[in-house]
Amino acid sequence: MQDENLLKMSEMATPPVMETHTASILICYLLYRIDRPIEKAHLYDIAVSSDIINYFFYQESMAYLEKNGSIETTVTSDGKPAYTLGEKGIQCAKELRDCVSKCYRDKMVLCALRYFARLKRENEVKIEYIPLKHGYYVHVRCLDVQDDLLDMKLYAPDLTQAKYLGEQIMLNPAGFYGKILDAAFQNQEDKSDYDLTDN
Repeated sequence: MQDENLLKMSEMATPPVMETHTASILICYLLYRIDRPIEKAHLYDIAVSSDIINYFFYQESMAYLEKNGSIETTVTSDGKPAYTLGEKGIQCAKELRDCVSKCYRDKMVLCALRYFARLKRENEVKIEYIPLKHGYYVHVRCLDVQDDLLDMKLYAPDLTQAKYLGEQIMLNPAGFYGKILDAAFQNQEDKSDYDLTDN
């Protein structure tokens, strides 16, 4: 709990980076730590959409890093454009990391790890909202290689509550699935349904 509070305070104390040099080091550091190509759209989401680096300074940094060979463009196995580190980028990440405060480095890496975990969850769990005459079904499917591990519908009285329910499930789909199994295995007949007082 204390670690969570410190992290929240750290996030509040780190406004978006508005300096090209710092942004460039952060980008190199992230690519170095992740140690695999990152799709261009994903890197943008991690750095800019998460308010870690200001949009304009992100654009300047990317142009600079590509021009001097610190980052290189590649293609993922499914044909999407991605970035990977060149030799200069590796050197930048190793030698200049301490020029950027730890709270920014931590925030960037944590944001990336959460981002990739969310993408993984979205590939393994599908949620759709099915309108009914009165309310919505939240249709949840936990996917496996050949068959669905779970395929169920939960009722919600309106779309807002349906989406909230879906978001809560997506926070930890494995935990949700595990709790359903636990409840099923520990479920017992309710003996209070039978009145035996007159026997």
